[in-house]
Amino acid sequence: MKTIHSVASLRAEIRAARLAGKDIGFVPTMGNLHEGHISLISAAKQQQCFTVASIFVNPLQFNDADDLARYPRTLDEDKEKLFSAGCDLLFAPDVEEMYPNGQHRQTTVHVPHVSEGLCGGSRPGHFDGVATVVTKLFNMVQPDLAFFGEKDFQQVAVIRKMVEDLNMHLEIVAVPTARAADGLALSSRNGYLSEEQRIQASALYQALKSITDGLQQRKLISELLKHATESLTDAGFTPDYLEVRHADDLSLIDDSALETGERIVVLGAAWLGKARLIDNISVTLNRHID
Repeated sequence: MKTIHSVASLRAEIRAARLAGKDIGFVPTMGNLHEGHISLISAAKQQQCFTVASIFVNPLQFNDADDLARYPRTLDEDKEKLFSAGCDLLFAPDVEEMYPNGQHRQTTVHVPHVSEGLCGGSRPGHFDGVATVVTKLFNMVQPDLAFFGEKDFQQVAVIRKMVEDLNMHLEIVAVPTARAADGLALSSRNGYLSEEQRIQASALYQALKSITDGLQQRKLISELLKHATESLTDAGFTPDYLEVRHADDLSLIDDSALETGERIVVLGAAWLGKARLIDNISVTLNRHID
């Protein structure tokens, strides 16, 4: 695996791979890699792609300077994991390489509707930062396929819409959430948890599971959300949001939609100590027949 730091070097490597007749698979990350990230590399390798990963802690998507400062930087360990997974090329630029004219003068990308509410409501400007850096990375890498984890369900929806609206010529591949044995979604932010909090943390997944089970039984959404919020609070969490949305476009949903047999997604975010954890479960309800 080769590691490069400049856009010029990146483009030279991509050009050589294309001349060799290879499709380009791309996995953008912010580093501090775990098995969830490695599953994306594996998905790209399964497609027989020349696999490119990026590691860049993007300041534009942080609305909290302290959160940005304490985000783990583990480049040496990440390189070892990528090498072991068969990654072909790592692009690890610095801030000046990504934003040569400064962050405040950077053209930004805003994706309406799907970026509103949920994490977009809790973290103002976050998805503008995500859409902007991913657009830049797509223009630099020019991938045929780009791989993202479904744990960040809203992020995947934002990127899909951005690709469609801007006529980008690539396919977005969503890879199922990687989980620990107790159901906790793997995340770089799990490293903020103490040992005791790590034991508590699976309660978020269990709360979402209780909602999806209740939806299959046609229980009222409001009641399911109320009980799940109470269970999270009892488990030591400070809930941010729990919501049920249409899976295709993240539009709001009401109880009448439970009779139509469509695909829905239950999304949640909650604080446990210093860690803000997110997760989701999507489900296609059985069509109700009287």
